[in-house]
Amino acid sequence: MTLARAQTATPWWKGAVIYQIYPRSFADSNGDGIGDLAGITAHLDHVASLGVDAVWLSPFFTSPMKDFGYDVADYRDVDPIFGTLADFDALIARAHALDLRIIIDQVYSHTSDQHAWFQQSRAGRSGDKADWYVWADAKPDGTPPSNWQSVFGGPAWTWDARRQQYYLHNFLKDQPQLNGHNPAVQEALLATARFWLDRGVDGFRLDALNFAMHDPALTDNPPAPDTNRARTRPFDFQLKLYNQGHPDILGLLARIRTLLDEYGARFTVAEVGGDDSDREMKAFTAGDTRLNSAYGFDFLYADRLTPDLIADAVGNWPDAPGVGWPSWAFENHDAPRALSRWTVPEHASAFARMKMLLLVALRGNIFLYQGEELGLTQVDIPFAELLDPEAIANWPMTLSRDGARTPMPWIGTAPDMGFGSGAAKPWLPFGDDHRALAVDVQQADAGSLLHWTRTVIAARNAHPALRRGSIRVVHSDDAVIAFEREEGGERLLCVFNLGATPRDWPGPTATGETILAANDADMARLPAFSGLVVRR
Repeated sequence: MTLARAQTATPWWKGAVIYQIYPRSFADSNGDGIGDLAGITAHLDHVASLGVDAVWLSPFFTSPMKDFGYDVADYRDVDPIFGTLADFDALIARAHALDLRIIIDQVYSHTSDQHAWFQQSRAGRSGDKADWYVWADAKPDGTPPSNWQSVFGGPAWTWDARRQQYYLHNFLKDQPQLNGHNPAVQEALLATARFWLDRGVDGFRLDALNFAMHDPALTDNPPAPDTNRARTRPFDFQLKLYNQGHPDILGLLARIRTLLDEYGARFTVAEVGGDDSDREMKAFTAGDTRLNSAYGFDFLYADRLTPDLIADAVGNWPDAPGVGWPSWAFENHDAPRALSRWTVPEHASAFARMKMLLLVALRGNIFLYQGEELGLTQVDIPFAELLDPEAIANWPMTLSRDGARTPMPWIGTAPDMGFGSGAAKPWLPFGDDHRALAVDVQQADAGSLLHWTRTVIAARNAHPALRRGSIRVVHSDDAVIAFEREEGGERLLCVFNLGATPRDWPGPTATGETILAANDADMARLPAFSGLVVRR
């Protein structure tokens, strides 16, 4: 199975635009209120119309859904709520026919406690799977083996009566930690990767990768110094030096890269969060023997979009030998919608256009989360209706992930906005303002954000300087940032006013051809929330 897109000396993924689909919430083909693979396949024409290069699918594997698919019970099958392996094969075939590549999540740090591997491992201290997870005896006083804390709250250890030991879980207790140090575990994970590569996938997003290995000595983490940031979980009170980020992860990454290189033109991107993420992302992507890219968190949880934030983020990834290639996202399934974090409703329309232009102007790969092309906002879901285990555990200090996972609105006049057949209530509610933002409504409006998204992605694809060129910040103040993108003799100046007050053009008046202008920006004046890309 091949794609129509011609291969070039530059890898297809370098500078790619990748569209993230959260399967539960994209489209429901069978009327049960939950999105599925057949629903995705039926709507891939919409994705292709944006001009993106690839689709990242969040987990669709067999799972008890305690963490909505990130607790995998079978790495090599599709959960029945999403369909079958045949449905996945049909999705791959349709995507490739539309010149779209498919990237899937791989969760290598933990499984579900319902996975057959864990069921065998917890049965006793002997057997071929006994050391596939992280087990440890209690301290003499019966307390856990170390002070490590779970991301979702509380100790990262749970007692198991069958083995008379604690097992490690960096997330939910239903997500036991794999022992990534074990060569047999690595072989099983590589075999899983090969299974999906043989079915035609074009790459992997590796979830929570810096949790893949721990310190075998189970050394206590030291307390974290006070940073004046709110601490909402016990996890926030520690420096995570020993429960994640072990140096031996690099050896596993080299094995993953060797496998993917066998298949050619494949792509890997690491999800690396946490206090030490910058160093870990650089290590995971350094040179030509590890991963292709790392997924930065700089923008995902920022409460404001500022010139300093942008300058710092792009400055962390210089175009220098041995430094990896970054990937950026403003939104995803784990982070609150950017428009609800960065602006107010009366400015949302203008801000969304500026934000979209900024995203396509960044150096690196860019990820567009489903509904971002429509300007969807965060949905305020009452506590009684929350499903997200993290939000429930940390209420009300954590903005619910459910609010960013609400169903995609396809048809503004349909009772369920075209998400399904209407036979069953969608698994999460729609936002009150989402009906007016539906795909069919924006398709009929030439001035909509949907059409603007297509325009700016097309420009990125047409201009090598935007897609893969170097970046250099030339101006930054309290509201305005300007940077140059350059590649192969093409030099573009990108200028953005992130503030609500019009601003004069920074520095000498520019001359050249206007490539893109958001919200009436020109080379003399930058209205509120505007942006301009000019060929120098």
